[in-house]
This record gives sequence, C-alpha cells and structure tokens, in this order.
Amino acid sequence: MANNSSASKRILVNERNRLQNRFYKSSVRTLIKLFSKQLEIYQDSQNKEDKAKAQKILNSTYSLIDKGCKKNVFHRNRAARKKSQLAARLKAI
Repeated sequence: MANNSSASKRILVNERNRLQNRFYKSSVRTLIKLFSKQLEIYQDSQNKEDKAKAQKILNSTYSLIDKGCKKNVFHRNRAARKKSQLAARLKAI
C-alpha cells in the first residue's frame, strides 16, 4: 500500500499506462493476424478486391502503430521495422 500521495498517484498512473499499453499491443497483434489471413486469401484468389481489403487492414495497422509510437507504447525503430515488414509482405505477393 502507498505511504504518501505521490506513491498512490504513481499506482494509478502505472495502472492507466499498463491498460493503454495492453490495448495498443493486443490490437496491433490482432490486426496483423487479420492482415496475414487476408494475404492468404489474396494469394489464393489473386482478386483485386482482396488486395484492396489487405491494403485497408494494413493502413489501419499503420495508424494504430503510429498512435502507439506517439504514446511511447512502441519504440520508434520497432514501429518502423514492423511497418516495413508488413509492407514487404504485401509487396512480395
């Protein structure tokens, strides 16, 4: 238990940040899984609509990664590396 007001405030701030970090990290992982599934669908069908869906998921993943980077959930180099890897996967197909 906290002994003073600053310690109790730190407990609240740490909990808020933990939940925020958890939201961004789990959401990015979920979007990456959706992107991978969509890439498999596009690879099988070679349909332009499927590629457009994959691009849309990729854009929302970029947006969430950038927001997480801005809030110091992800290191900027890790965010850039992840975005680059995802773009390379789309380009390779």
